[in-house]
This record gives sequence, C-alpha cells and structure tokens, in this order.
Amino acid sequence: MTQAALLAEGVAEMGLDVSAEVQQKLLAYLALLQKWNKVYNLTAVRDPNEMVTLHLLDSLSVLPHVQVKNLLDVGSGGGLPGVVLAICLPSLQVTTIDTVQKKAIFMRQVKGELGLDNLQVVHARVESFKPAEKFEAIISRAFSELALFVKLTKNLLAQNGQWLAMKGQVPHHELDTLKLESLNILGSLNIRVQKIIPLTVAGLDAERHLVVLESNE
Repeated sequence: MTQAALLAEGVAEMGLDVSAEVQQKLLAYLALLQKWNKVYNLTAVRDPNEMVTLHLLDSLSVLPHVQVKNLLDVGSGGGLPGVVLAICLPSLQVTTIDTVQKKAIFMRQVKGELGLDNLQVVHARVESFKPAEKFEAIISRAFSELALFVKLTKNLLAQNGQWLAMKGQVPHHELDTLKLESLNILGSLNIRVQKIIPLTVAGLDAERHLVVLESNE
C-alpha cells in the first residue's frame, strides 16, 4: 500500500477531518523527513509505511483534543506532533522547541518549504526559553516523565492552561511520582489530572493515551 493510501485509510478509520489537500502536505512533510533522515538521523523509524503510522497517524490522534489558540511542543525532534498540528490547524500558533540544532534546522526547512506561517521553531533548552507570551497548551511526545515535564515548563503555561502528555500505557508510576514530588519540585503549584484519554492509532496494535494535566493555582 502506498503512503498516501495508508494515510487516507488511517484518517478515515480514526474519524478525523483531514482534507485531501492537508494529507498531501503531511506527505510532503514526511518526504522531507525521510530525505533528511538519511543524513541527520532525525528518527529511528526508517520504513516509509511505518513512518505514516508511527509518526503521522500517531501525532494526528491528538488532533480532536487540541482546542487552543497557541501551543508549545517540547522536545519536538523532527516536528512530532508540532509540525503535524501546524499543518492540520492553520489557525493554531505552534511553537516547537528542541535542544538539538540539526532538528531545529530541519523544522525551519519544513516551515519554509511548506509555507507554515503559523509555526515558530526555537533552538534552546526549554528551561531557558522566555517567550513573549505564555502558552494555552504545552504538549510532549515521549519527552520525559510527567514530573520533569511539568517542572521544566511550568513557567511557560498560561493561566488555566493544560499540559498534554502523549504516552503509551497509562503511566501510573509517573502519576504517583508527580503527586509525591509536586510539593518538592513544583513549589506551591497544585497539579491535577484533568483526564486520561485513550487514543486510537490506525494500524497500531499498542496502547496510546493522552494525559491532560492542569494547575489549580
């Protein structure tokens, strides 16, 4: 099956509203990722069809749960899920941040080639990042444990904002650690698990969950 057919079938199976035009843009992004990956090793996934499932469809699984005006993707790597969300949601202002320069350079190349005016790419450590305004949502995909994710980004989240942590199985140990360490590492910040959403990724026989956290400040 071609990548285009695999993507179209997956989008339909997941019940997502992603037009044919947007799907073409997603495939153009994937082609760039494959091209750069040969030289810069941006992702360990090499098989083109696996890239559709493990990168595009996995990132698209959170699409229905992103309902904000601006979003920060921490440890974005090759742009997952930040670039995918920027392609699908032109009205969403997406900022991606990564400490690895070659990954930031790649994402800037994607921004230019695909004309993603709603994408900003930052090469920096997240704890030293000082944006002009805070973010309504901060997302991560396999960036770190929940407690560290919150600790490093708590100063970047707008009031009433949400952390969106993409995980495999429900991370019970991480949730317990977050509760135990909240007083030590987060000061007076009171973190609450708003919900844990099971995610379905077409073609993937593995658990996926979105952990939604909020601050009760």
